[in-house]
Amino acid sequence: MSKNPHKISIDDFDHKSYQNTLSELEDKAVITHYLHNKDNGIATHYKKDALQVAKGFCKQKTVDSTKTTVTDILDVLEKEIENIPFPTPKNTHFKFIDLFAGIGGFRLALQNIGGKCVYTSEWDNYAKKTYQKNFGEVPFGDITKENTKNYIPEKFDVLCAGFPCQAFSIAGHRKGFSDTRGTLFFDVEDIITKHRPKAVFLENVKNLVTHDNGKTFKVILEILEKKLGYKIYHTVLNSLTHANIPQNRERIFIVAFDPKQVKNYSKFTFPEKIPLTKTIHDIIGSEKQDDKYYYKKDHQYYPELVKTMTSKDTVYQWRRVYVRENKNNVCPTLTANMGTGGHNVPLIKDNFGIRKLTPRECFCFQGYPKNYILPNLANGRLYKQAGNSVTTTLIEKIAEQITAVL
Repeated sequence: MSKNPHKISIDDFDHKSYQNTLSELEDKAVITHYLHNKDNGIATHYKKDALQVAKGFCKQKTVDSTKTTVTDILDVLEKEIENIPFPTPKNTHFKFIDLFAGIGGFRLALQNIGGKCVYTSEWDNYAKKTYQKNFGEVPFGDITKENTKNYIPEKFDVLCAGFPCQAFSIAGHRKGFSDTRGTLFFDVEDIITKHRPKAVFLENVKNLVTHDNGKTFKVILEILEKKLGYKIYHTVLNSLTHANIPQNRERIFIVAFDPKQVKNYSKFTFPEKIPLTKTIHDIIGSEKQDDKYYYKKDHQYYPELVKTMTSKDTVYQWRRVYVRENKNNVCPTLTANMGTGGHNVPLIKDNFGIRKLTPRECFCFQGYPKNYILPNLANGRLYKQAGNSVTTTLIEKIAEQITAVL
């Protein structure tokens, strides 16, 4: 029985019953990257493998190959990936890649200022679902694999990476702190070395600066500046003071320029502080939320919560055995482990009781718009995604400063 090509979806490529699939199971990534880049010249980089996947799909038993062609399939899929909340802007003036992409915070920010994403990678399958729902593109997988790196187009302007911080303590015992092999930053270094982007834009936790007595940060700066020859700028910025987001979230940002390609790199500056005009009430819903978010009176912690949580104008945190009030009346730093075991869960008092922040509210505290799609995942997954993400509005402000000198 044939399958109507108009009912084919990119998710049908999860089924490996068709022939000629790619060895690294990157079928959906190749197809969506090809279709997203059809009009900018990058498509040729993905075309061969994308057509191979489509041809293999045509040969499966559920599709009558005499009636359904590769062109039919690609046309339908192209319409699907265009019917998304955050498509690529029509007029773009720079290209970027999105490494350790998570749920798309960098992409959302750089698209907002005219950037075209030409490559994405993210290993977490749940984050990939959120990314696909909003951008119509499936990220490639494990960036430590050469096959995954080989899909990166040769030329692009900006490399973005909110890379995980791994211990560098082993590196350097015999070679000094110039050897990053064995860490994920090595993969970032490898990509920069091969592709030489005009600019590199990195984000990490504030503690990266002091990690391993400062040796980790020293490695990163030494690699970028001394080994790769980039000009470096770095600082710690707070979403509270630099993005008009009522969340106390400090992060280290590193911006690097290739002086051979960016002659006026010295004109770069990080954004200045701006007044905080938003309060938590601009983000927190005033209506009653689902009962599952509220603490019941028979909960073991309820007496302590009622005793301590007296204000509706701030966000609290449960810290294992006590409740901590955020004195500046904003949201404390969202973390990846909130919602998994009770530690660091943001709590508020509203007109209906004491409850946890919803996943939607956590996304909004990271600057995501209210129409950002949250897929049908367990709340614990969504909390983790919000906590792991960047504050998109702060990323956008820094990116504006970067593109101003490109």
